[in-house]
Amino acid sequence: MANGYHYFETIEKHAGLLGIGIALMVSLGGLAEITPLFVRAQQVAPPENILPYDALRLAGKDVYVSEGCYLCHTQMIRALRAETERYGHYSTAEESIYDRPHQWGSKRTGPDLARVGGKYSDEWQRLHLLDPRKTEPASNMPAYPWLAEKTLDADDIVARMRVLRLLGDPYTDADLAAAPAAVAGKTELDALVAYLQGLGTAFPANGLEPGL
Repeated sequence: MANGYHYFETIEKHAGLLGIGIALMVSLGGLAEITPLFVRAQQVAPPENILPYDALRLAGKDVYVSEGCYLCHTQMIRALRAETERYGHYSTAEESIYDRPHQWGSKRTGPDLARVGGKYSDEWQRLHLLDPRKTEPASNMPAYPWLAEKTLDADDIVARMRVLRLLGDPYTDADLAAAPAAVAGKTELDALVAYLQGLGTAFPANGLEPGL
């Protein structure tokens, strides 16, 4: 017993050995926690009703990210009764499979938007983005009037779709060919409204679609 304790005493009295031992154990513990998550991430597959963003919604997602909407809004409904009763079914990895980066987030100054699609009309969404106080008098959300003034760049959207196809999104040649017409004359406001109106629409209010 004494001989066994001698080894522990040696480690305890040498800061370098103790540091190496701690680093080794923390590394092993971290790998045990993280490795299964990476394995699971590689197994996530999109259900049939989850499709990559069309050209207009893809442009809208880019506007959403560039304007920093994720800094105040999450797209992650946790599996808590208080959240599912307010927002709908909890979020799943499968429905965010085409998000790069995903918009789950952790800051919720404004409401979660994971299931906001179809909750309000297009006109409500436009008015809310242009002047939030007209729809929500107590809102502290900033206005985004410039979105209605800037038109979309079709070439940029097609280039983004090509890159996403290289990353695995199943865009077809027909999708790429149709993109310029889909965004022709559209503003960033149009695109953002389209993006918001599609969020969570693959999920009925009372639960998941079959197979999810």
